Amino acid sequence: MNSVAELVFEQVRSLPEAEVREVLDFVGYLKSKHRTAEFAEGDEAADWVEFEKHACAWSGQYHRDECYDRKVLR
Repeated sequence: MNSVAELVFEQVRSLPEAEVREVLDFVGYLKSKHRTAEFAEGDEAADWVEFEKHACAWSGQYHRDECYDRKVLR
């Protein structure tokens, strides 16, 4: 008897390229949804590790006027 993965593979092989890309996108969505659920159920320490990894990008200083005073916006 065929496994579910083999059955899916057989079905996908008969699809046009555009629809195969949609299937691939859907698989990516399912994987990200699963990772998001795992992350939400994780412990608080793991959340802080992720936060601290990106905290250095924020200097703590924000000046609204400087955001709009750039040559590209003139």
